[in-house]
Formats: sequence, structure tokens, C-alpha cells
Amino acid sequence: MSEACMQERAVSRAGTLRFPCGEAPAPGEAREVAPGVLWQRVPLPNGQFINAWALRDGEGWTVVDTGMWNERAIEVWRQLLAVDGPLGGRPVTRVIGTHLHADHVGMAGWLCEAFDCGLWMTRSEYHQARQLQQRSGRPMPGPDLAFYARAGWDDEALRALRPMGMNMSPLPARCRHIGDGERIRIGRDDWQVLVGNGHSPEHACLYCAERGLFISGDQVLPLISSNVSVWPSGPDANPMQDWLASIGKIGRCIPDDVLVLPAHNDPFRGLHARLEQLARKRHRALDQLRDALSQTDMRAVDAFGTLFGRKDFDNVFVQRLATGEALAYLGYLVRNGEVVLRTDVRGVCWYRLSHQGASRRRDA
Repeated sequence: MSEACMQERAVSRAGTLRFPCGEAPAPGEAREVAPGVLWQRVPLPNGQFINAWALRDGEGWTVVDTGMWNERAIEVWRQLLAVDGPLGGRPVTRVIGTHLHADHVGMAGWLCEAFDCGLWMTRSEYHQARQLQQRSGRPMPGPDLAFYARAGWDDEALRALRPMGMNMSPLPARCRHIGDGERIRIGRDDWQVLVGNGHSPEHACLYCAERGLFISGDQVLPLISSNVSVWPSGPDANPMQDWLASIGKIGRCIPDDVLVLPAHNDPFRGLHARLEQLARKRHRALDQLRDALSQTDMRAVDAFGTLFGRKDFDNVFVQRLATGEALAYLGYLVRNGEVVLRTDVRGVCWYRLSHQGASRRRDA
């Protein structure tokens, strides 16, 4: 799972979010949230769940997101697909992956092979997922180690670094690429693709205007915040700016009265209130980081306490997420001219507030 996983109260000036769909289905079961739209949950290794959406598509089902590839997920999918299961033994006609993370497309190859159906994803998400699969199990590349060393990881932490396990069945060699604004006919409904950025390179959300349904993937979640990170493959990226722009785009393009079908947690109403909450949370964290930088220079790892309320993480994977997100915040401030970056003799990056950043902080 690729979220920073900090629970927060879903309350804003615009009101409290509403969760109208009742109790979440157990693994292997489903709940119909709209005619022909089934909510399924696939368990993840960390004890949490990914929502997999089944959309009635003629005599079969289009599946949106799938869960990680492991024995438990295979067992759950077999229960869902059984003749006496929620999908009634009808075939999967296609798999749509909102983005490249393994909890979303880990079972995609397995399903596509089982039903000889196609995988639909945005171009960059598909190709990056394929590249990550090819690297899985290999030693950590030197440039990746250097990336984390520049962020302030010590030698012991660097020795513990390993390539992330993919938990992903082999993806099909071919993919139907989808793009922003494209309309996909699923059963009797048209679903418009809305691409967001920041959490991943080209994240696809799906909006059915006639039904008032919005499949948001990880781009908008009701109770947790999507991880927004700089990764070794794109050290000069500005994902925080991309993510904030995407939040604004969703608010302009999608009406507030939709039922949001997220990848994690329950379906909810109150999209615009949630978008406001998410944007405010990011800007509040940026303000806290400006305040901290006014007191001392920082490495990326030194920002953990300010941003996440803790300085150390026992789990190397979580530490990678925290590092990437700290770099996203710091990089945003560097791009805005509010923070200056310098590199010490060991190659470690240090950040300090610029005169422009100090002026902005005083004016806030």
C-alpha cells in the first residue's frame, strides 16, 4: 500500500463526510452500491484492504483494481468469481488499473490470463509497472543507494535497503492505453477518464456523469492521505505541485454530489469538502516545515518529526515513503524559491530557508 496512513477526522467547514453504503463487505463477498456496481475488498498483507470495483459489462464484468498477488488474494478472487459467488460465475471482460502500485494491479495479470481479457491503463503507469517488475529481486542499484544517502540515511539504514517486492503477477505484454478525457463504454454507461498526478505519474480516475459515480483510486481517499513522494527514478520531480494541481482539477471537473468510490476506506459523499481538507493539510504541513527551517538547516530525514510526528521508522518500506514525501515537500519549497539547497562534502543535501521564504513566513 502506498499511503502515508495517518488517520484524520473527515470534518471541514463544508460539513462532515457521509458514508451511505453501510457495512463493508467481507473478503469474498460484495455489496451493490449502485445497480450493476459491486464493492469488493481484497485483503493486503499488512492487514488492510484494497477496494476492487466490479462494473456490469454486458454478460460479464469490468474490474477496476485488483489487490496484491498472493495466495490469500487468489483465494478471495476465486470466491468472488465462483458460480455461487457475487460475480455469479460471469467472466471478467477487462481489467482497468488506476495506477501502477501493486495493491492496484498485482492481480491484474492473473485475471487477464484467466479470462483472456485485456488490461487497460494509462501509458506511463503501465510501462513503469513493467520496468519495476523487471527490476524486482535484483540488487539495489547504486544510483538508488546514492539517492537515499543524499537524503541523510546512515550506512546501517542503507545496508538494509532492498528493491521493493512487487507482489505482482506478470503483466500482459500488451495493454490498451487510456488517456485523460477519454470515454469508456462499460455496459450501458459511459465512464470518463480523469488523470491525476502526484501520487503516481498518470493516475486514472473514472467518472460516470449519468450515474453520479466517481472511482477515485488513490487520488482522493476519505480517511487517509495519499503518499506524494519523490523517487530515485525522478529525483528532480515536483510531485507536490502536481498533486495540488490535480486536487484543483478534480474539484473543477467533478461535481460535489457524486458518490466517491475510493481505493481504500468506504464509499463517501462530500467530495469537495474532502478536497478542501486534503489541500489544507498539505499547506499546513508546508507552513510547519517553513517554521522548522527558520530555526535550523535540515536534511530530508530531519523533517520526519515536523511532518509525521516521529523521527524514526522501524519498517524500511515506510521509511522510504517518509523520505520520498519529505523530499516532495522540500522540493516544492525549493521550486518556489523559499528554500535553498546545498550539498556537503559527503554529498548529503541540506535545506535552509531563503530570504524569500522568511519573508513569506512573516507575511503569513
